[in-house]
Amino acid sequence: MSAHTYEESKGIARRTIIILGIVTIVEVLIALVGKGYLIPGVVPYDWLIGSFPIGRAIMYIAMIALSLYKAVLVIFEFMHMKYEVKGLMRSVLLPTALLIWAIIAFFMEGDYWKESREMIQDKNMEQVDSKFAPVGEVMKPEETHHSDH
Repeated sequence: MSAHTYEESKGIARRTIIILGIVTIVEVLIALVGKGYLIPGVVPYDWLIGSFPIGRAIMYIAMIALSLYKAVLVIFEFMHMKYEVKGLMRSVLLPTALLIWAIIAFFMEGDYWKESREMIQDKNMEQVDSKFAPVGEVMKPEETHHSDH
């Protein structure tokens, strides 16, 4: 641990809280501008390059980057990871990274299931021509006898 005086610790905490507040305000402003609430008629959320929503991508990347910055700041300052030995720091940060990976994997899996469910619902809505037998239907015994015996 670092040997900060009480006044130095107060200053570090105050500076960290101010930085967290400023970053949060910037995040809120990005979201409001991105949705078109602050500047009427300008909606970067809908900007496209071809069919790719570039405005949305920039907004998402900025929001994720700022959120990660705040998370790192909290972990290193308020959880005192900045002042710990490297082994302890890794033992806390590695599971956090694995948790983030797991959350992303669960979202991807959920999206796959959503798409599969929508496809099945679409298939269930299709009309089937009833004059054709389904594949794998068992034939009656009189239909299976061949005259070449």
